[in-house]
Amino acid sequence: MNMDFRGRVKSINPLFIVTVIIPTLLAVLYFGLLASDVYISESQFVIRSPDKKMPSALDSLFRTSGMSTAGDEIFAVQSYIESRDALKALNRDGSIARAYSDPQIDMFARFGALGQDTTFESLYKFYKKRVEINHETSSTITAMHVRAYSAQDAHRINEKLLQQAETLVNRINDRSREDLIRFATAEAQNAESAAQNAAIALSAFRNTQGILDPERQATVQLQLISKLQDELISTKTQLLQLRAFTPDNPQVPVLQTRVSGLAREIDQEIGKIAGDKGSLAGAAVQFQRLTLENEFAQKQLASSLASLGDARNEARRKQVYLARIVQPNIPDEALEPRRLRGILSTFGLGLVVFGVLSMLLAGIKEHRD
Repeated sequence: MNMDFRGRVKSINPLFIVTVIIPTLLAVLYFGLLASDVYISESQFVIRSPDKKMPSALDSLFRTSGMSTAGDEIFAVQSYIESRDALKALNRDGSIARAYSDPQIDMFARFGALGQDTTFESLYKFYKKRVEINHETSSTITAMHVRAYSAQDAHRINEKLLQQAETLVNRINDRSREDLIRFATAEAQNAESAAQNAAIALSAFRNTQGILDPERQATVQLQLISKLQDELISTKTQLLQLRAFTPDNPQVPVLQTRVSGLAREIDQEIGKIAGDKGSLAGAAVQFQRLTLENEFAQKQLASSLASLGDARNEARRKQVYLARIVQPNIPDEALEPRRLRGILSTFGLGLVVFGVLSMLLAGIKEHRD
Protein backbone atom coordinates (compact mmCIF):
# COMPACT_ATOMS: atom_id res chain seq x y z
CA MET A 1 0.00 0.00 0.00
CA ASN A 2 2.90 2.32 0.74
CA MET A 3 4.30 1.58 -2.70
CA ASP A 4 0.90 2.39 -4.20
CA PHE A 5 0.75 5.76 -2.43
CA ARG A 6 4.30 6.65 -3.47
CA GLY A 7 3.49 5.72 -7.02
CA ARG A 8 0.48 7.98 -7.03
CA VAL A 9 2.47 10.83 -5.59
CA LYS A 10 5.16 10.41 -8.20
CA SER A 11 2.51 10.39 -10.91
CA ILE A 12 1.25 13.84 -9.89
CA ASN A 13 2.40 16.62 -12.19
CA PRO A 14 5.22 18.57 -10.47
CA LEU A 15 3.77 21.79 -11.85
CA PHE A 16 0.48 21.01 -10.10
CA ILE A 17 2.35 20.43 -6.86
CA VAL A 18 4.17 23.76 -7.15
CA THR A 19 1.23 25.89 -8.27
CA VAL A 20 -1.69 24.28 -6.43
CA ILE A 21 -0.82 21.86 -3.67
CA ILE A 22 2.02 23.74 -1.99
CA PRO A 23 0.25 27.17 -1.99
CA THR A 24 -2.95 25.53 -0.72
CA LEU A 25 -1.08 23.76 2.07
CA LEU A 26 0.62 27.04 3.01
CA ALA A 27 -2.77 28.77 2.99
CA VAL A 28 -4.19 26.05 5.24
CA LEU A 29 -1.21 26.43 7.57
CA TYR A 30 -1.49 30.25 7.66
CA PHE A 31 -5.27 30.63 7.91
CA GLY A 32 -5.64 27.59 10.14
CA LEU A 33 -2.85 28.20 12.64
CA LEU A 34 -1.09 31.55 12.18
CA ALA A 35 -3.56 34.22 11.00
CA SER A 36 -4.70 36.48 13.83
CA ASP A 37 -8.36 37.21 14.38
CA VAL A 38 -9.52 40.62 13.15
CA TYR A 39 -12.35 42.33 15.02
CA ILE A 40 -14.41 45.04 13.32
CA SER A 41 -16.15 47.80 15.27
CA GLU A 42 -18.85 49.68 13.38
CA SER A 43 -20.46 53.05 14.04
CA GLN A 44 -22.87 55.21 12.02
CA PHE A 45 -23.58 58.91 12.21
CA VAL A 46 -25.04 61.85 10.35
CA ILE A 47 -24.04 65.49 10.41
CA ARG A 48 -27.05 67.76 10.56
CA SER A 49 -27.65 71.47 10.36
CA PRO A 50 -30.82 73.53 10.97
CA ASP A 51 -30.46 75.65 7.84
CA LYS A 52 -29.93 73.11 5.10
CA LYS A 53 -32.64 71.16 3.38
CA MET A 54 -32.36 67.40 3.55
CA PRO A 55 -32.95 65.63 0.24
CA SER A 56 -33.20 62.14 1.68
CA ALA A 57 -35.37 59.63 3.44
CA LEU A 58 -34.06 60.84 6.81
CA ASP A 59 -36.08 64.03 6.38
CA SER A 60 -38.96 62.54 8.32
CA LEU A 61 -36.59 61.54 11.12
CA PHE A 62 -35.24 65.04 11.75
CA ARG A 63 -38.15 67.18 10.59
CA THR A 64 -39.64 67.36 14.06
CA SER A 65 -36.46 68.90 15.44
CA GLY A 66 -36.05 71.35 12.57
CA MET A 67 -32.77 69.75 11.56
CA SER A 68 -31.37 68.70 8.19
CA THR A 69 -28.15 67.10 7.06
CA ALA A 70 -25.10 69.25 6.40
CA GLY A 71 -23.14 68.87 3.19
CA ASP A 72 -19.54 70.05 3.16
CA GLU A 73 -19.02 69.18 6.82
CA ILE A 74 -19.61 65.49 6.08
CA PHE A 75 -16.70 65.40 3.66
CA ALA A 76 -14.57 67.46 6.04
CA VAL A 77 -15.14 64.88 8.78
CA GLN A 78 -14.43 62.03 6.38
CA SER A 79 -11.18 63.64 5.22
CA TYR A 80 -10.15 64.33 8.80
CA ILE A 81 -10.70 60.75 9.98
CA GLU A 82 -8.51 59.52 7.13
CA SER A 83 -5.84 62.14 7.77
CA ARG A 84 -2.48 62.12 9.52
CA ASP A 85 -3.80 64.63 12.05
CA ALA A 86 -6.40 62.14 13.25
CA LEU A 87 -3.77 59.43 13.61
CA LYS A 88 -1.42 61.82 15.41
CA ALA A 89 -4.14 62.67 17.92
CA LEU A 90 -5.02 58.99 18.37
CA ASN A 91 -1.41 57.91 18.80
CA ARG A 92 -0.46 60.72 21.14
CA ASP A 93 0.35 58.22 23.88
CA GLY A 94 1.55 55.52 21.46
CA SER A 95 -1.53 53.38 22.04
CA ILE A 96 -2.26 52.84 18.33
CA ALA A 97 1.27 51.68 17.56
CA ARG A 98 1.13 49.30 20.53
CA ALA A 99 -2.28 47.93 19.54
CA TYR A 100 -1.11 47.03 16.05
CA SER A 101 2.39 45.84 16.98
CA ASP A 102 1.45 43.41 19.75
CA PRO A 103 3.74 40.32 19.60
CA GLN A 104 0.67 38.07 19.72
CA ILE A 105 -0.38 39.30 16.27
CA ASP A 106 0.94 37.14 13.46
CA MET A 107 4.03 38.47 11.75
CA PHE A 108 2.33 38.99 8.40
CA ALA A 109 -0.35 41.28 9.88
CA ARG A 110 1.64 42.93 12.66
CA PHE A 111 2.92 46.49 12.31
CA GLY A 112 6.69 46.70 12.28
CA ALA A 113 7.23 42.98 11.61
CA LEU A 114 9.35 41.40 8.85
CA GLY A 115 11.81 44.28 8.86
CA GLN A 116 9.16 46.96 8.26
CA ASP A 117 10.15 50.39 9.54
CA THR A 118 8.16 51.88 12.39
CA THR A 119 8.07 55.50 11.23
CA PHE A 120 4.92 57.59 11.51
CA GLU A 121 4.42 57.47 7.75
CA SER A 122 4.49 53.66 7.81
CA LEU A 123 2.04 53.67 10.70
CA TYR A 124 -0.21 56.03 8.71
CA LYS A 125 -0.25 53.67 5.71
CA PHE A 126 -1.03 50.79 8.09
CA TYR A 127 -3.77 52.85 9.78
CA LYS A 128 -5.50 53.75 6.48
CA LYS A 129 -5.93 50.05 5.73
CA ARG A 130 -7.57 49.46 9.12
CA VAL A 131 -9.98 52.41 9.20
CA GLU A 132 -12.72 52.60 6.59
CA ILE A 133 -15.32 55.35 6.31
CA ASN A 134 -18.12 55.40 3.74
CA HIS A 135 -20.76 58.04 3.10
CA GLU A 136 -24.03 57.06 1.44
CA THR A 137 -25.41 60.03 -0.45
CA SER A 138 -28.86 58.47 -0.74
CA SER A 139 -29.36 58.07 3.02
CA THR A 140 -26.79 60.72 4.13
CA ILE A 141 -25.52 58.21 6.69
CA THR A 142 -21.78 57.85 7.21
CA ALA A 143 -20.54 54.46 8.39
CA MET A 144 -17.12 53.89 9.96
CA HIS A 145 -15.46 50.50 10.36
CA VAL A 146 -12.33 50.04 12.46
CA ARG A 147 -10.30 46.84 12.26
CA ALA A 148 -8.10 45.73 15.14
CA TYR A 149 -6.75 42.52 16.60
CA SER A 150 -8.80 42.73 19.77
CA ALA A 151 -12.43 43.69 20.27
CA GLN A 152 -11.51 46.30 22.90
CA ASP A 153 -8.95 48.00 20.65
CA ALA A 154 -11.40 48.18 17.74
CA HIS A 155 -14.08 49.72 19.97
CA ARG A 156 -11.64 52.14 21.63
CA ILE A 157 -10.25 53.43 18.32
CA ASN A 158 -13.74 53.84 16.85
CA GLU A 159 -14.95 55.75 19.91
CA LYS A 160 -11.93 58.07 19.92
CA LEU A 161 -12.32 58.80 16.22
CA LEU A 162 -15.95 59.74 16.78
CA GLN A 163 -14.97 62.04 19.65
CA GLN A 164 -12.33 63.69 17.48
CA ALA A 165 -14.89 64.12 14.69
CA GLU A 166 -17.28 65.80 17.13
CA THR A 167 -14.45 68.09 18.25
CA LEU A 168 -13.73 68.97 14.63
CA VAL A 169 -17.39 69.83 13.97
CA ASN A 170 -17.47 72.01 17.09
CA ARG A 171 -14.29 73.74 15.99
CA ILE A 172 -15.80 74.42 12.56
CA ASN A 173 -18.87 75.83 14.33
CA ASP A 174 -16.80 78.10 16.53
CA ARG A 175 -14.68 79.36 13.66
CA SER A 176 -17.68 80.02 11.43
CA ARG A 177 -19.55 81.79 14.24
CA GLU A 178 -16.51 83.88 15.23
CA ASP A 179 -15.80 84.93 11.64
CA LEU A 180 -19.40 85.84 10.97
CA ILE A 181 -19.78 87.89 14.17
CA ARG A 182 -16.29 89.41 13.92
CA PHE A 183 -16.90 90.84 10.46
CA ALA A 184 -20.33 92.17 11.45
CA THR A 185 -18.92 93.65 14.68
CA ALA A 186 -16.08 95.37 12.82
CA GLU A 187 -18.57 96.86 10.36
CA ALA A 188 -20.78 98.08 13.23
CA GLN A 189 -17.79 99.62 15.01
CA ASN A 190 -16.70 101.43 11.84
CA ALA A 191 -20.24 102.70 11.31
CA GLU A 192 -20.43 103.85 14.94
CA SER A 193 -17.13 105.70 14.62
CA ALA A 194 -18.30 107.35 11.38
CA ALA A 195 -21.57 108.38 13.03
CA GLN A 196 -19.74 109.89 16.01
CA ASN A 197 -17.37 111.81 13.73
CA ALA A 198 -20.28 113.15 11.67
CA ALA A 199 -22.17 114.24 14.80
CA ILE A 200 -19.05 115.93 16.20
CA ALA A 201 -18.43 117.75 12.91
CA LEU A 202 -22.04 119.01 12.80
CA SER A 203 -21.88 120.14 16.43
CA ALA A 204 -18.55 121.92 15.87
CA PHE A 205 -19.99 123.76 12.86
CA ARG A 206 -22.98 124.95 14.88
CA ASN A 207 -20.76 126.14 17.73
CA THR A 208 -18.34 127.89 15.37
CA GLN A 209 -20.98 129.57 13.22
CA GLY A 210 -23.43 130.18 16.07
CA ILE A 211 -26.16 128.73 13.88
CA LEU A 212 -28.50 125.97 14.98
CA ASP A 213 -30.30 125.53 11.67
CA PRO A 214 -29.62 127.92 8.74
CA GLU A 215 -32.92 127.12 7.03
CA ARG A 216 -35.00 127.85 10.13
CA GLN A 217 -32.99 130.96 10.92
CA ALA A 218 -33.34 132.14 7.30
CA THR A 219 -37.10 131.67 7.61
CA VAL A 220 -37.11 133.85 10.73
CA GLN A 221 -34.98 136.46 8.95
CA LEU A 222 -37.31 136.49 5.95
CA GLN A 223 -40.29 137.00 8.22
CA LEU A 224 -38.47 139.92 9.87
CA ILE A 225 -37.60 141.42 6.48
CA SER A 226 -41.21 141.05 5.39
CA LYS A 227 -42.37 142.97 8.46
CA LEU A 228 -39.74 145.68 7.87
CA GLN A 229 -40.80 145.99 4.24
CA ASP A 230 -44.43 146.33 5.28
CA GLU A 231 -43.46 149.02 7.76
CA LEU A 232 -41.31 150.74 5.09
CA ILE A 233 -44.22 150.80 2.67
CA SER A 234 -46.53 152.16 5.32
CA THR A 235 -44.03 154.88 6.26
CA LYS A 236 -43.49 155.89 2.63
CA THR A 237 -47.23 156.12 2.14
CA GLN A 238 -47.54 158.45 5.14
CA LEU A 239 -44.64 160.54 3.86
CA LEU A 240 -46.22 160.94 0.45
CA GLN A 241 -49.53 161.99 1.97
CA LEU A 242 -47.90 164.60 4.20
CA ARG A 243 -45.91 166.01 1.28
CA ALA A 244 -49.01 166.24 -0.81
CA PHE A 245 -51.24 167.97 1.73
CA THR A 246 -48.92 169.62 4.28
CA PRO A 247 -45.40 169.94 2.87
CA ASP A 248 -44.25 172.02 5.83
CA ASN A 249 -45.39 169.48 8.40
CA PRO A 250 -42.57 168.84 10.93
CA GLN A 251 -43.29 165.07 10.65
CA VAL A 252 -41.90 165.01 7.10
CA PRO A 253 -38.18 164.95 8.13
CA VAL A 254 -38.96 162.36 10.80
CA LEU A 255 -40.66 160.10 8.30
CA GLN A 256 -37.80 160.58 5.81
CA THR A 257 -35.31 159.57 8.46
CA ARG A 258 -37.44 156.57 9.35
CA VAL A 259 -37.66 155.50 5.68
CA SER A 260 -33.87 155.68 5.34
CA GLY A 261 -33.39 153.68 8.56
CA LEU A 262 -35.85 151.00 7.51
CA ALA A 263 -34.15 150.68 4.10
CA ARG A 264 -30.73 150.27 5.75
CA GLU A 265 -32.10 147.73 8.22
CA ILE A 266 -33.72 145.74 5.41
CA ASP A 267 -30.41 145.74 3.47
CA GLN A 268 -28.58 144.50 6.58
CA GLU A 269 -31.07 141.69 7.16
CA ILE A 270 -30.91 140.66 3.52
CA GLY A 271 -27.11 140.63 3.80
CA LYS A 272 -27.36 138.20 6.70
CA ILE A 273 -29.31 135.81 4.51
CA ALA A 274 -27.27 136.14 1.30
CA GLY A 275 -24.51 138.22 -0.15
CA ASP A 276 -21.44 137.73 2.04
CA LYS A 277 -19.26 134.94 3.44
CA GLY A 278 -20.98 134.96 6.79
CA SER A 279 -24.48 134.83 5.35
CA LEU A 280 -26.95 132.06 6.09
CA ALA A 281 -26.95 131.08 2.40
CA GLY A 282 -23.21 130.39 2.53
CA ALA A 283 -23.49 128.48 5.79
CA ALA A 284 -26.50 126.49 4.59
CA VAL A 285 -24.44 124.66 1.94
CA GLN A 286 -21.91 123.37 4.44
CA PHE A 287 -24.61 122.75 7.03
CA GLN A 288 -26.62 120.71 4.54
CA ARG A 289 -23.54 118.67 3.62
CA LEU A 290 -22.75 117.97 7.27
CA THR A 291 -26.40 117.14 7.96
CA LEU A 292 -26.53 114.69 5.05
CA GLU A 293 -23.30 113.05 6.20
CA ASN A 294 -24.70 112.76 9.71
CA GLU A 295 -27.98 111.27 8.49
CA PHE A 296 -26.15 108.83 6.21
CA ALA A 297 -23.83 107.80 9.05
CA GLN A 298 -26.79 107.26 11.38
CA LYS A 299 -28.59 105.12 8.78
CA GLN A 300 -25.38 103.19 8.15
CA LEU A 301 -25.02 102.61 11.88
CA ALA A 302 -28.60 101.39 12.17
CA SER A 303 -28.06 99.08 9.21
CA SER A 304 -24.80 97.74 10.67
CA LEU A 305 -26.40 97.10 14.05
CA ALA A 306 -29.24 95.25 12.34
CA SER A 307 -26.69 93.25 10.36
CA LEU A 308 -24.86 92.43 13.57
CA GLY A 309 -28.07 91.14 15.12
CA ASP A 310 -28.77 89.11 11.98
CA ALA A 311 -25.22 87.74 12.06
CA ARG A 312 -25.64 86.60 15.66
CA ASN A 313 -28.93 84.92 14.83
CA GLU A 314 -27.38 83.34 11.74
CA ALA A 315 -24.42 82.13 13.80
CA ARG A 316 -26.76 80.43 16.24
CA ARG A 317 -28.82 79.02 13.40
CA LYS A 318 -25.81 77.61 11.53
CA GLN A 319 -24.79 75.22 14.27
CA VAL A 320 -23.78 71.84 12.84
CA TYR A 321 -24.12 68.70 14.91
CA LEU A 322 -22.71 65.20 14.63
CA ALA A 323 -25.52 62.84 15.62
CA ARG A 324 -24.67 59.25 16.33
CA ILE A 325 -27.10 56.76 14.87
CA VAL A 326 -25.18 53.60 15.79
CA GLN A 327 -22.74 53.68 18.69
CA PRO A 328 -19.37 51.92 18.25
CA ASN A 329 -19.95 48.28 19.09
CA ILE A 330 -17.66 45.86 20.90
CA PRO A 331 -17.52 42.90 18.49
CA ASP A 332 -18.06 39.54 20.18
CA GLU A 333 -16.48 37.53 17.39
CA ALA A 334 -13.82 38.01 14.75
CA LEU A 335 -15.20 38.63 11.26
CA GLU A 336 -11.82 38.41 9.54
CA PRO A 337 -9.82 36.77 8.17
CA ARG A 338 -12.31 34.65 6.26
CA ARG A 339 -10.25 31.53 6.55
CA LEU A 340 -12.18 29.11 4.37
CA ARG A 341 -12.57 31.68 1.64
CA GLY A 342 -8.85 32.44 1.80
CA ILE A 343 -7.97 28.76 1.43
CA LEU A 344 -10.43 28.24 -1.41
CA SER A 345 -9.26 31.42 -3.13
CA THR A 346 -5.67 30.21 -2.95
CA PHE A 347 -6.68 26.83 -4.32
CA GLY A 348 -8.69 28.43 -7.15
CA LEU A 349 -5.92 30.85 -8.05
CA GLY A 350 -3.46 27.94 -8.06
CA LEU A 351 -5.66 26.04 -10.49
CA VAL A 352 -5.82 29.07 -12.78
CA VAL A 353 -2.03 29.46 -12.69
CA PHE A 354 -1.58 25.73 -13.25
CA GLY A 355 -3.91 25.80 -16.24
CA VAL A 356 -2.21 28.81 -17.83
CA LEU A 357 1.30 27.42 -17.30
CA SER A 358 0.26 23.99 -18.57
CA MET A 359 -1.07 25.51 -21.79
CA LEU A 360 2.09 27.55 -22.23
CA LEU A 361 4.35 24.57 -21.65
CA ALA A 362 2.27 22.42 -24.01
CA GLY A 363 2.52 25.08 -26.67
CA ILE A 364 6.27 25.38 -26.24
CA LYS A 365 6.66 21.57 -26.40
CA GLU A 366 4.50 21.34 -29.50
CA HIS A 367 6.47 24.13 -31.13
CA ARG A 368 9.75 22.28 -30.49
CA ASP A 369 8.33 19.06 -31.87
